[in-house]
Amino acid sequence: MIRLNLTQRSLKTICAMGVAAAFTLAQTAEAQTIRVFSGGQSQRPDLMRKMFDTFEKANPGVRIEIETGGQTAELQREYLGKVLNAKDAALDVFMIDITNPRLYQSKGWLEPLNQYLGRPEVVLGDHLPVYRTTNVVNGELYAMPGFADAMFVYYRKDLLAKYNLREPRTWDQLSNVVKKIKAGEKNNPTLQGLSIQGAPIEGTVCTFLLPVWSKGGDIADANGKFKLDAAMAQTGIEQWLKLIDEGIVSSKASEIKTIDTVNDFKAGNVIFAINWGFAWDRFQADADSKVKGQVDVMPMPRVGEASKSATCIGGWQWAVSAFSRNKALAAKLVKHMSTPEVAKFLAVEGSLLPVFASTYTDPAYLAKVPWASGAGVIATFARNRPVSARYGEVSDVIRTATSNMLARKVSPQQGVAELSAKLKPILQ
Repeated sequence: MIRLNLTQRSLKTICAMGVAAAFTLAQTAEAQTIRVFSGGQSQRPDLMRKMFDTFEKANPGVRIEIETGGQTAELQREYLGKVLNAKDAALDVFMIDITNPRLYQSKGWLEPLNQYLGRPEVVLGDHLPVYRTTNVVNGELYAMPGFADAMFVYYRKDLLAKYNLREPRTWDQLSNVVKKIKAGEKNNPTLQGLSIQGAPIEGTVCTFLLPVWSKGGDIADANGKFKLDAAMAQTGIEQWLKLIDEGIVSSKASEIKTIDTVNDFKAGNVIFAINWGFAWDRFQADADSKVKGQVDVMPMPRVGEASKSATCIGGWQWAVSAFSRNKALAAKLVKHMSTPEVAKFLAVEGSLLPVFASTYTDPAYLAKVPWASGAGVIATFARNRPVSARYGEVSDVIRTATSNMLARKVSPQQGVAELSAKLKPILQ
């Protein structure tokens, strides 16, 4: 249904113009409304609204409507899949996870942006390098970076200082640090050493990949072809199980979701926690946080001295629907939402990591967000999950298998064998 906000004078004009002309006027008015799916609360639609307001002020006559929903990447992908598979023009712009541009492009859901914004190498020239592979398919730009994210190891700097302990660089060192702190904190029997995600959610894909990457391995090569080393993957799962057996990681790790880790750490019940960048704001700004001013971040520990520190890149992209009736204006909006000014605002106000490498060395930004100095180094070298047009299937296989192995429903050997058997025909 087309809706117009018309004055009495406008109605008289339309009557004089005739029905056909009136319909054309209605189409023009409708074309100035952009409907945006802005994700769930962790993607801070409240802050996005403020940036949409600045776009409206710079573009008189344009109105941006927001739709929100879905607290996880999986739920959002499911919802958008239904809308876009029906070729519904209700959405002009939407947010997608960093793993999804190739998936959405393969289904014909994304509008190519070159014709509106220019060549990818120019448009993305100042963005973090990872976006030149995740958002570009066959030379066409399909999404613009909204905000970055990465998995960090948050830790209680007050507890490490209390026992004169340094940041651990390996998992064995982390285990020793936890044991010393827990021995001294006997008055808090609920204190956990390390919280990781093991429920069958997207974050658990990273739980599987972290030790594999640390040893120099991966699930897929640069072309998206399967290349997982089974022995390396088994060692990675065995590492997590060892930490569970030592009491460092909860025995219920296979049930833990992202928000569980956030809430436990925020309540003061965790020493180390692996979680995404958005959690910093929850720890420092939430009224019920018991760890304000007591938190810092550090690189992901290595499996051993000869291995590397590796972490998972995350974040969200702005894309234009292939079925939008307002594509040029929608492309203009996503360009606005991927500028240094917007990135800095989101970083300062919501701890949403910038998508520009230069922001991490901006003195004005670091003065307001000092933790970003270390976070920027970690995020810049973070790695992406497999880039695949069938990423939804890849994710489902990995997170389900990992959760089952952490729950000891299957052995690491059996779980990795089953995972590999399912992934090989998908990543071929």
